[in-house]
Order: sequence, then structure tokens, then C-alpha cells
Amino acid sequence: MQNSRPQIEIHALNQILEVTRKLAAPFDLDTMLSEVVNAARSILDAERGTVFLYDKDTDQLVVKVATELGTMRIPADKGIVGECAQKRILINVPDCYADKRFNRAIDKETGYRSRCMLTLPLIGYEDSLVGVLQILNKKNGVFDDQDEYVATALAAQAAVVLHRVKMTEAMIASEKLDREITIARDVQMGTLPKKVPTVDGYDIAGTFAPTDQTGGDLYDFISISDKQLFVLMGDATGHGIGPALSATQVRAMLRVALRLGADLDEAFTHINDQLVEDLPDDRFVTAFFGQLDGTSHTVRFHSGGQGPIMHFHAETRHYDWYEPSTYPLGYMNQTDLKEATVIKMAPGDILGLVSDGIFEYENEASVQFGQTGLARIVDEHAEGSMDELVTQIMQATYRHGGTVSQADDMTIVLIRRLPA
Repeated sequence: MQNSRPQIEIHALNQILEVTRKLAAPFDLDTMLSEVVNAARSILDAERGTVFLYDKDTDQLVVKVATELGTMRIPADKGIVGECAQKRILINVPDCYADKRFNRAIDKETGYRSRCMLTLPLIGYEDSLVGVLQILNKKNGVFDDQDEYVATALAAQAAVVLHRVKMTEAMIASEKLDREITIARDVQMGTLPKKVPTVDGYDIAGTFAPTDQTGGDLYDFISISDKQLFVLMGDATGHGIGPALSATQVRAMLRVALRLGADLDEAFTHINDQLVEDLPDDRFVTAFFGQLDGTSHTVRFHSGGQGPIMHFHAETRHYDWYEPSTYPLGYMNQTDLKEATVIKMAPGDILGLVSDGIFEYENEASVQFGQTGLARIVDEHAEGSMDELVTQIMQATYRHGGTVSQADDMTIVLIRRLPA
């Protein structure tokens, strides 16, 4: 982080990551939401907090968890909470009693005096309305721009909590292995990028093909600016709902860290150290954290157990293969992170992030697809679109396997600098 950034951002980052990591904990819905409300009060130095869940059948907002507030239902189009839900916007009210939208009846019923409030929509996957988070009465003054900034990050995590816990409860209710696998796949597929961000001068593509025994592969693109893109790819050890949730946890923690201003090194270190506390000793997450700069045409990255990383040089038709630069996330505390690896993307060059499910795909003779198989396909299709190259690699992998079934998740992320 830059020295000029306010100290509260570092404080907020640590506390919100503390909330985010609890996505993997086996708590019920009420407990998880209470954690979110308590964290909001602590981070924002506020007196009270409330989570309203949206009931689509009745078009109402239902108080699910609140500080000293009982059961209550509110029409989804009434008051400040309703406007927040309808318009899906953050509403900062510095003086509640001066705002005509404020419903004084609640204060009258509870004997509490609402002075100022922040109200934020909770938006889940597929842009669906999950509910509303409302924070009341900053202890010293009113909520400012910094509070809005931090609260927005926290609200995003509240939406993740709701989605994750509901899916987990559905899994427990089913008590069937096939149901567990279906839920795990839904978790994975639901968190994949819906579209690939654009970076001038670059062609970018990605795909993910889970196995029947679902594992924990993930990838994500996070736009930092028109010229900068953060790229994540990883693999949580194991199969089933646990690794899928670990993958979701890493993605959520990274997005929060970047939103609060963490740089590449800080994001990698913070998330690694938190996973050391959270994951069992025999669990970890291999991960590539990289930042593409479309101005300098460089990619800076840390590769925690993820490799090999492919760099195809278009001019010479030569390949560089980068092995992991450090150990996997969650394996041990990061005390001396090396300088990030930097590669220069010349016109036509391709950066390839490919999971072990492709490299290690075996045929009937137990021969792996390997780097040789990947390089052969890249050689043949390097001048085409990256979407087409992704398709060609997947098809070639399946052809290589023949009658052998897919044994692991397969994930590909390709970044090509377009020819000048």
C-alpha cells in the first residue's frame, strides 16, 4: 500500500478479511449474518446494524438479524430501505429526522434515537437482490466517504455469506453425495467471470471444465483500470464441497483486498497468512496472482505452487516455462516473499495459465498430455483468437485421453498481446 493511504484502510482490510474467511465455517445463517453486522459496527464505529432479507414471494424486506430489534417486515418499496432495494444504490443519511423517507415509527416503538445511517443493497450472483444492510449511528460524527468505501466491500461479503450458507444448508438437507457434488459445482460455476474484461491491445480468454468429482479450480479477472487487469487462477486440494468453498473464499478475499487498495504483494501475503489459520494442515490452495499492465506490456506475478506458467514468444516461437515462485497458499506463513516475477509481453506473445488437470491428463498408455501436448496446439493456433485456442486445447486434451475419463478439473486462462 502507498504510505499516503489512510491507516483505516489497512485496519478495514484486516477486519473484512476476518469476516470473509468465515465463509468456510460451518455456521448457520443467523450466526453468519450476526458476524457481518458485528463486523460492520466495529469497522465503522457504529452503534447498531440490521440485515434485511428480500422475500421475493411477498415482495417484502424481512429483518433477519439486527442489534436489539425484533421481527419485522417492510414493503420492499417503502422508506429508505425500500429505496435502496429498488434502486440498488448506497444511501448515506447524515440526519435521519431531516429526511422525509425516514420512518420514525421504529424509533418510537423501540425508544431508540436514530441519528445517521448507511444503507446498502446486498447483490448476489447473477445480479439478484438478496437483501439490504443498514448501519446506524456512527459514534463520532456522521458516515463519510471512507465509511461508504469500506461498507460497500463489507456488503459484498454479506451477499456472499447469504448465498454460500443457503447452498450449504441445501446440501445438508439432501444428505446425498450426488447432491453435494451438484452444489459444489454450482458454487464453482457461479463464481466464474460472466464476461472477460477488455484491455486495449490484448485478447483474453478463459474456461473451466469440472470433473464429476468436483474439485476446487478457480479463475477470475478483476479490472483495476482500463489498462490494468488482475488475473487469478488456482486449485484447492481435494474434491467436493470443501475445496469448492475454499476456492470461493480465495476469490472473495482477493476482491476485497484489491477493493481496499492492497497491491499484488500485500494481497498475496494477507490471504496466504489468513488461510494458514483457516485450513486444515493437509489442505492448501495453489494460486497464480498476476497483474497485467497494458501500458508497459508486462505481467507481474506470484505463483504459489501453480505451474508451469507458459510464455510463448511469437517472434522466436520459443517457450519459457515458469515454475512456482513460492509455496501454495495456506501452507505456511509468508515471512520473506520474493520479488514478483516480471515478464515482458512482446507483440503476439501468449501467457498461458493451465491447470494440472490438463497437463496430467493420461491416455490408455498412462502418457500425460504434458507441456509437449500444449505447445503443439499453441504452435498450430497461436495466430488465431484466444477463444479458439482455448477450444483447441480442450479438444486436443480429450483426444489425447481417448477412452480415459477426465480425472481432475481443467482450467485454462490465455492472454495474448495483439500484433502491432
